Amino acid sequence: MHTPCSLLPLKRFGLGFLLLPLGALAITAEQRQQFETLSREGRWAEARTLAQPLATAGPKDAAAQYWLGRCLVALGEGAQAVPVLEKAVALDPATSGTMRLLGDAYGLTAQRAGLLAKPGWAKRCRVAYEKAIALDPKDVDAHWALMEFYRQAPGFVGGGADKARAQAEVIRTLDAARGRAALIAFCLEEQKYAEAFALYEGTGPDQLADYQPLYQLGKYADTSGQQLDRGLAALRRCLAISPAGDNRGYAPALWRIGNILARSGDVAGARASYQAAVQDNPQFAEAAEALAKLP
Repeated sequence: MHTPCSLLPLKRFGLGFLLLPLGALAITAEQRQQFETLSREGRWAEARTLAQPLATAGPKDAAAQYWLGRCLVALGEGAQAVPVLEKAVALDPATSGTMRLLGDAYGLTAQRAGLLAKPGWAKRCRVAYEKAIALDPKDVDAHWALMEFYRQAPGFVGGGADKARAQAEVIRTLDAARGRAALIAFCLEEQKYAEAFALYEGTGPDQLADYQPLYQLGKYADTSGQQLDRGLAALRRCLAISPAGDNRGYAPALWRIGNILARSGDVAGARASYQAAVQDNPQFAEAAEALAKLP
């Protein structure tokens, strides 16, 4: 397993609430609007503060359990999210989005588990994603989550490149733009950078809506010094998309934008981008260090 995000779909915390059946929503319309706003803005600590008492007061409220679990996953607290989301699934076993989020929690837990426990948690993650797809075969996010699992996980827990590509093909039939994003991810992994950028440029300005492929394009440009204009465009596109699955927020993208601008001689632009990164996440040391090194 790689980073804490490697078993996560890395894409979707902004709209998952729409997948909850209306009958499961005991949360008021006003509270729901608050959750929507906080999730859209990535203010997960505040969302958790709102969700915790609702979940405690409503142990049989599927929506309250779902929202608390979703906040915990977004904050990277997989082990705490597992029992909450298992309860949500028990209360609402027919909703793909809830099952998929439980898979995310299992994936996070696998990342931080001891060596002997990792395979068990990873298998739970895979099974949850497979169940989510069985509940809704057209759930693109569930297919994406399973694709990422297959792509990242070793074979002895069910991973495999062929399985991942098969899921990418399914995604392409369901959503052409998401399928293109999946292919970009594969090209980047195989270091086929020219093909990855060609796929990106084949999209319209608002068609590629997955944060991680865009970020990886920008990361490649930053670290290699190649395709700087294309990488910069991809990173700026990141800023219009929720950085789902990355608990560092927009700071990494802003930092890399600053790096590319500094490399291009735009010191003022680099400074502004580094400052924005520090403001977005004061704990992101790379941006603060880069800012201090500017002339």
